[in-house]
Order: sequence, then structure tokens, then C-alpha cells
Amino acid sequence: MGELLLKIVRQAIAARLGLAPQIDKQKLIKEHPELMHKQATFVTLTIGGQLRGCIGSIIPHRSLIDDLVANAEAAAFEDPRFSPLSAQEFENVDIEVSLLSVPRQLEYKDAQDLRAKITPGEDGVILQLDGRQATFLPQVWEELKDFDLFFAHLCVKAGLPQNCLQYHPVIYTYRVEKFKECDGAGCGV
Repeated sequence: MGELLLKIVRQAIAARLGLAPQIDKQKLIKEHPELMHKQATFVTLTIGGQLRGCIGSIIPHRSLIDDLVANAEAAAFEDPRFSPLSAQEFENVDIEVSLLSVPRQLEYKDAQDLRAKITPGEDGVILQLDGRQATFLPQVWEELKDFDLFFAHLCVKAGLPQNCLQYHPVIYTYRVEKFKECDGAGCGV
């Protein structure tokens, strides 16, 4: 399944660049009916290990194939942190697809209780406070291993002060199943 999802993402981006034909969704759905199930996804693009785009859905609201194509195109061409992906960059881009579980609200008393209930490396986190929201995929724990650092960055990503946990934001957690292209060195899936 992972290989198929990565192929769909790569072809969606290539098609927007004029390097490949448009995806034949009906043919793919006929061959793989599971692509019609509603599923939230994230598409992460990197070049040389550096982030080049990351866009996704938190709640499943459209078919897996439609979510993949939309998020692939958005990660490549609409991530506000980056200029649109060029055809030259496309040759060097690595793709990762994350399938998200449905987020569940996490009840907690204070930051210490939250620390005890979060599983670094496994939990993706959504933080909501005062009409602002941000999320980090579980993969972000690889870079921000420390609980305090992770949440300080997540608060800032939401446009809130680094210490926003003291204001008791609403926290949701989710898990992901991720698939990553390998560059021949063997990255595992």
C-alpha cells in the first residue's frame, strides 16, 4: 500500500509540473477500492534531509486518493514557507506520506500531567488555544526530543507564546502510519 501512496503523490506533483499525465483516479479506484475510504493524510517533502514542504489534513473529510493528491500539490506548490517546487528540485525531492488516526482529545490537569500522558515519538499533537491551532506529526519528536522544547515550538507555530501550556490549551493526540521513499540506501517503511 505504501508504494502505491508514494507513487500517487509523486505523479500528482509531476503532473502539476507538466512532467507526467494526470492521475487516472477512476482506474486506480477500480484497482484499489480502499482509496475511496475517507482518510486524513500529510505529505512531507524533503531535499537533502531538509524540509521542502509539508501540508496535510487532520480530520478525514475526503477520500484517501483525493486527500493525497490535494496535499501533494499543496506541499509542493502552496506551503507558505517555501516557493513553489521547481522541476529541477522535483528530481531530488524525497516524499513521505503519513496516514493519521482520528485525533482524540487528551484530558490533563497541568503540564506535568500532560508530560506523563504524552508518548514522545509516537504521539502527534494538536494544540488549540484562543482560536489558534497547530500540529506536529510524531516525526517532529526526532528533532525536538525534549517535551518542553517540543511544546515551546508547537506553541510558537500556533502563534502563541512559548509558555502557552500554562494557559491549559486543548490537546488532541493521534498516531500515524508513515511511508517514505528510499534513496537506495534502504530507509525502511
